[in-house]
Amino acid sequence: MQHASTEPRTWFITGASRGLGRAFAEAALAAGDQVVGVARDIAPLEELVAASDGRLVAFPLDVADRDAVFAGVERAIAAFGRLDVVVNNAGGVVLGMVEEVTEELARAHLDTNFFGALWVSQAVVPHLRAQGSGHILQVSSMGSAGGFAATGMYSAGKAALDSMSEALQMEVERFGIKVTILQPGGYQTDLFTRGLTQTTEHEAYAPLREWLAGLWAESEDFDPAKAAEVVLQVVAMEEPPKRLILGSAAYDMVDGMTKAMTAELAKWESLSRKAE
Repeated sequence: MQHASTEPRTWFITGASRGLGRAFAEAALAAGDQVVGVARDIAPLEELVAASDGRLVAFPLDVADRDAVFAGVERAIAAFGRLDVVVNNAGGVVLGMVEEVTEELARAHLDTNFFGALWVSQAVVPHLRAQGSGHILQVSSMGSAGGFAATGMYSAGKAALDSMSEALQMEVERFGIKVTILQPGGYQTDLFTRGLTQTTEHEAYAPLREWLAGLWAESEDFDPAKAAEVVLQVVAMEEPPKRLILGSAAYDMVDGMTKAMTAELAKWESLSRKAE
């Protein structure tokens, strides 16, 4: 059964309490849709729930817990009867050099940023397949286009998410399910405050850290509501993009990284071809 465009859509948004997730939830409600918002801490959503006339349901969920995710998806469907838009937004950042990242930090980071999105995707696909429609939005990052000093773990998790999501696109499109990878740039969120975990710093990297601090001080973060406006357009499309960069600065950076990678491949083409 296809979802009638005149009916309100039902969204399932992870990491809905703050930042981009919160902006997506507010935009969906403003458009007349229904939202199930989940996060580890849903206290910031209480006021929005109270003002939603029953169109926002929120409950705690740790996406790193696979069993809890499957139970949470069932609870979300019970709330409104179906799901139309699923947004895998929950995530955090490990900031530190590769040498400094402990096993505990690495596994905890990937449990949320990659495995959390995998568990949600696995849990919702059977329901979306049964109804013959649905749209999964995977919130990746412009950083997934390539590794960068001090954010290697974050980029690694997002790159894994990208690859998994590209496979998912091919696997579920024949069921009427759409998958879009979103690659946002810098937005005014709590990602680098509440969502930040830092490694124990090694003195050998002090000069590099000083250089990075100067570089990042020049960057600008934007209003997440602007990203939410674009996402509303995306979910309304009959044929949405399979990958979409969010933000001009992010677009320019990803475009530059892609061109640099292409140039590097071309530089060593003759050597690559000798390997056959």
